[in-house]
Amino acid sequence: MSKYFNMKIDGRSCTIYLYGDIGDCYDVRSGDIARELAEAEANCERIDVRINSNGGDVFSGIAIFNLLRNSRADIHIYIDGVAASMASVIALCGKPVEMSKYARLMLHSVSGGCYGNKKEMQRCISEIESLEDTLSQMYSVRLGVAKEEIKALYFDNEDHWLTADEALNLGFIDAIYDADPVPVDSTPEQIYTIFNNRLEKPQKFNQMNLDELKKRPCFKDCATDDDAYKVIGNLETEAGKVSGLEKENAQLKDEIKAYKDKAEADAANERKALLDAAEEDGRIDAGTRSIYENMLKEHPEDGKKALKALAPKRKVLNDLKVTPGNESPWEMRQRQIRENRNNRK
Repeated sequence: MSKYFNMKIDGRSCTIYLYGDIGDCYDVRSGDIARELAEAEANCERIDVRINSNGGDVFSGIAIFNLLRNSRADIHIYIDGVAASMASVIALCGKPVEMSKYARLMLHSVSGGCYGNKKEMQRCISEIESLEDTLSQMYSVRLGVAKEEIKALYFDNEDHWLTADEALNLGFIDAIYDADPVPVDSTPEQIYTIFNNRLEKPQKFNQMNLDELKKRPCFKDCATDDDAYKVIGNLETEAGKVSGLEKENAQLKDEIKAYKDKAEADAANERKALLDAAEEDGRIDAGTRSIYENMLKEHPEDGKKALKALAPKRKVLNDLKVTPGNESPWEMRQRQIRENRNNRK
């Protein structure tokens, strides 16, 4: 059976994890969820969808919402840590929804950005307002409340954080389930991290980065992933092998972190170079630099295109082609006028 990053299959049931930010450039991608859901529907009797997400791209979220809502499978949704922004919409797609008593649900206005003239910006604002109208309608179906009331309550440019008890009383969820102890005073960010860490260890252990393992001598005869798993099982029966595997797993995590840190540092240096060059030739200034910096962070390719499309500001000294320390064309002409005037006298 195929193995997916966001899905874990156990007999005739499986779990799909919506853990991470939503969007094609993030952990929870609508295309991946579509393939995983199709695989689960074909092989499993029950599907659990577990959510721990700060939200993300609206259109990717709507696609995932519709995938789950229109599925004929026996789907149960669990909010493990945080279901914020677009993740809160997905959580309420019409299937039974349960929420950890330590979790949080968050609703707020749609946010976005654009570049262009005022007509293009007005079009962007209209699209945001249209999306808020659509999301209000999606919430209203779950709550049985008019969408205008939803917009007034939750699309007011404020963040609305709900505990499990509040979400249950308001009708956002069907029940509250128990979870492993989490500090009662945990912030939403801490809860998100706690549940992500719980997912990371078993999921990475099951995957074990098999392509890398197969390069090791004891896995040289493994033709498939199942062969590699059998070797792992045999090794675990040997005394002390489990601790060795845990140490190796920790080393792999350190290597991945070092790689991610370097990639982030390289990306930051590239952004600085692009912004410095654009500010130097006048395409941007100190006031607009932060706008393009955020654009490069969120959508690097679009940010580069936007910077490239800006026209540099021409400088008088450049037009005159003045070499520092030499006489400029203007100064030369003024000197000639003075000399001609003196000759006429």
